[in-house]
Amino acid sequence: MRRFWQNVGFAVEGLRYATRTQRHMRIHWIASALAAAAGFWLGLTGLEWAVLALLIAVVLAAELLNTAVECVVDLASPQRHPLAKAAKDTAAAAVLVIAAAAVVIGAILFLPHLAVKFGL
Repeated sequence: MRRFWQNVGFAVEGLRYATRTQRHMRIHWIASALAAAAGFWLGLTGLEWAVLALLIAVVLAAELLNTAVECVVDLASPQRHPLAKAAKDTAAAAVLVIAAAAVVIGAILFLPHLAVKFGL
């Protein structure tokens, strides 16, 4: 059990590192908090909360993986190299695709509630 908690500590340290050093990670945290606040305000159903929680987790996980790729690439190739750039750009593109999908799915979740809230 001690090893489990040690591994949890390592994971938390990674989360703290990404939050402290990556501007986009902080942006994702803020967007997640705003989405959760909107969910409370709009009264999402249980299933809608599950979808929202999954979206938030996937976006944050993608940004964490992007940070890990950037760290490994910087360690392996401190000088500029086309393959290092391709690795970083591709990891960033993965986050972009997931974040864009989250925005679309979030709109599908929130727009009907907003229409009711504002009588549209």
